Amino acid sequence: MSAIDSAWQLLIANFTEFQLATVVTFLLHETVFFLSGLPSLLFERFGLFAKYKIQKKSNTSAYQNRCVLRLILYHVCVNLPVMIFSYPAFKFMGLRSSLPLPHWSVVVSQVLFYFVLEDFIFYWGHRALHTKWLYKHVHSVHHEYATPFGLTSEYAHPAEILFLGFATVVGPALTGPHLFTLWLWMVLRVLETVEAHSGYHFPWSPSNFLPLYGGSDFHDYHHRVLYTKSGNYASTFVYMDWLFGTDKDYRKAKTIEEKEGKNL
Repeated sequence: MSAIDSAWQLLIANFTEFQLATVVTFLLHETVFFLSGLPSLLFERFGLFAKYKIQKKSNTSAYQNRCVLRLILYHVCVNLPVMIFSYPAFKFMGLRSSLPLPHWSVVVSQVLFYFVLEDFIFYWGHRALHTKWLYKHVHSVHHEYATPFGLTSEYAHPAEILFLGFATVVGPALTGPHLFTLWLWMVLRVLETVEAHSGYHFPWSPSNFLPLYGGSDFHDYHHRVLYTKSGNYASTFVYMDWLFGTDKDYRKAKTIEEKEGKNL
């Protein structure tokens, strides 16, 4: 038995599947989210890595603290209850936690499928949220932070949390995955959205190496321009915005930036 199998055996021996799929999943999410999101908050607060910061302006400490406190409220009052009440549906769709763990090829193929499907659904849902009424009454909460940092990735109106959260869970709901696969998908999705909202573009940022990956520079543009012209609606990749022409203003801005950079 491998180390991963042994660790999983320990988990299922000490917790019920319901506990693992709800409370433990919630705690795993919170741990990954806050540990990955706090660095960019601290970078901004203390002026670290300033040359890699995409926007020159920064949020005040009070504005950062407001975000963190509301996130805790939203997560406890919205995310956790949703995880608890959605467990029967996931169980019905085939969720399991028992050994053996799925083969790595199954895990990788399912997670890739989730990324592609989530990105497609998120694009259209996010684009809908930028229509006048939905933006004013729902999505404007997320855009209160025109200069994003990692933790603002999940700062949103409760209705938006539920609305766009559908894009994240529909893939697993369709395939009925092992809980291990679901956890891996959740961790990778959290890391991706935190990086996209980090407000920093480093030499080692994933968008410098992964084809079609949007990343922080791509999404930061979405936050800093007027909502009717923002574009860049997709969550992870760039091809949806390219296909439907919703990245034209971003591409023009990048071309201008490159020309100005060469003339310096």
